[in-house]
Amino acid sequence: MKQLLYLVIVFLLMSCSSTHLVNNWKNPDIDTFEPSKILIVGMTSNLKARKKFETKLKKEYLSREITAVTSLEIFDESFRHNRKSKKELKELEKKLLNQGFNSILLSKVVGVEDKIMFYEEYDFFDNTNRGFKDDYFMNQDIYYNQKYYEKYKVYHAETSLYCICPEKERELIWKGYIDIIDPKSTRETINDYINLVMYALEEQQLINKKNETDN
Repeated sequence: MKQLLYLVIVFLLMSCSSTHLVNNWKNPDIDTFEPSKILIVGMTSNLKARKKFETKLKKEYLSREITAVTSLEIFDESFRHNRKSKKELKELEKKLLNQGFNSILLSKVVGVEDKIMFYEEYDFFDNTNRGFKDDYFMNQDIYYNQKYYEKYKVYHAETSLYCICPEKERELIWKGYIDIIDPKSTRETINDYINLVMYALEEQQLINKKNETDN
């Protein structure tokens, strides 16, 4: 019953959203994982969007009584302007471990794809019995309507949950592949994206569900 309810909720979210979970992977060696203190990193050069994303995600973790810190609170201004070596990043992990962190959530856009959509009134179905005049009549907007083929972009994004676990070989706990289709609003896109990530993590038993009394 809970599984069915989850699928219904995700379907409703996806039906009214331009953000879709394409696939997600969970480390088969881990049944459950509960972060005690997590660092949230949004990799983007857009500082305003990064702040909104990390702050919103931090609130989601805090609402589940999990200590969360954004990269903007940890990294100084020069951190993202200079390339870091593996040695420097390993030192960063040690520093985080000493500060009580046991996990990192890293999100990034890994690709952008141009798409073309047919005019929305085009009827793909039940057209096998049409003759020439019907076919031509229904599709003559190709000549006159410049928006018959509408171009849009699909952003391919990834969110990964890592464990700061020096004693383990495999640090990756979970990875979600998410497509953001033709985003119009930064705020709405961030909200949809984070809601989708949270539901996926809940389903994989990698985060507790939000207490309804906190809503």
